[in-house]
Amino acid sequence: MGVGGQQTEAAVVFSWEEVQKHCSRNDRWLVISRKVYNITQWAKRHPGGSHVIGHYAGEDATEAFTAFHPDQTFVQKFLKPLLIGELAATEPSQEGNKNEGLFKALAWMMVWYWGTSWTLTLLCAVMLATSQAQAGWLQHDFGHLSVFKKSKWNHLVHKFVIGHLKGAAASWWNHLHYNHHAKPNVLSKDPDVNMSGIFVLGSVQPVEYGIKKIKHMPYNHQHQYFFLLGPPLLVPVVFNLQNLNVMISRRSWVDLAWYLSFYIRYFSCYVPLYGFFGSVALNLFVRFLESHWFVWVTQMNHLPMNIDHDKNRDWITMQLQATSNIEKSFFNDWFSGHLNFQIEHHLFPRMPRHNYHLVAPRVRALCDKHGISYQMKTLWQGMTDVVSSLKTSGDLWLDAYLHK
Repeated sequence: MGVGGQQTEAAVVFSWEEVQKHCSRNDRWLVISRKVYNITQWAKRHPGGSHVIGHYAGEDATEAFTAFHPDQTFVQKFLKPLLIGELAATEPSQEGNKNEGLFKALAWMMVWYWGTSWTLTLLCAVMLATSQAQAGWLQHDFGHLSVFKKSKWNHLVHKFVIGHLKGAAASWWNHLHYNHHAKPNVLSKDPDVNMSGIFVLGSVQPVEYGIKKIKHMPYNHQHQYFFLLGPPLLVPVVFNLQNLNVMISRRSWVDLAWYLSFYIRYFSCYVPLYGFFGSVALNLFVRFLESHWFVWVTQMNHLPMNIDHDKNRDWITMQLQATSNIEKSFFNDWFSGHLNFQIEHHLFPRMPRHNYHLVAPRVRALCDKHGISYQMKTLWQGMTDVVSSLKTSGDLWLDAYLHK
């Protein structure tokens, strides 16, 4: 033990004054994460050269050590024999002539200076929206019990993903989505086609509204105002209000806790950078972007299809009349979370998504054999069909409204 070291029951401790004395060519100590190492002999065998490690003799080398050694576990076996003690508890982590935590300070300075520019904020929003959309497809997997063999594990992880990662309620999603799968595109039974009088869908509802002279909206222009009310507002406004209503009215306190954990995590990360109102604005913009993504993916498979009252059809016929597929490609699969295989998903809702493309040829062959329509579209056609179907329905309403 060198002069200045103090023996304790736990370890040999040193002051910075003592460490800084060992900085000559034949006597070298350095500090890494408050541990003191004698590198006098090791410096000669250092893979990076004696000069590199020798530059930090008598100094704190933590930041340099971290920067040069990606595999911290591997190098620990070389450090262990060199350990001679640690800094006293009263000593700072770095010698007095250094700015402690310089890397951390530099990082925060960069974030404060560059991180809230319009360009990087937009990039941040796009990345957050992408993660939210993909987390949406992931929670969909757990919600359908298609990941784990045991249902309870699917339910548990579903609450975490949709609640903590997305800020929504599992109970809300289950109620809406299971009804959708049970009776897809069935008026008054499928909540996804319950548009609260804002839109009229299919060929039956517009005529009914027209005959009854119902005009909550100018439905003949719905293919135009869809771009203002549909994709921009569904997630940030409609879904948020629905979530809060379900959690509070049904006293779903577990879902509410997960929901709040999302916003606690979000605001703790972004308020230091954007302030409270800036963080709210960023979140709304991210939801705005995510909403466009969600609406186009989910509606292009259903909205242009048959929408009618319940006809008590068999399972296969009902699902095929309400769904269509989008062509398989790497992008389409990723973009839609494999829900471009909507037909297979509706026929086998608990099937893991990566198996849809395997069963699709068999389903199509069966449909061809029995003369059942199996619709496959391009991504662009699926999206344009959403708008054209809204226009067709709006024209049917106007004709019935004026002439019947």
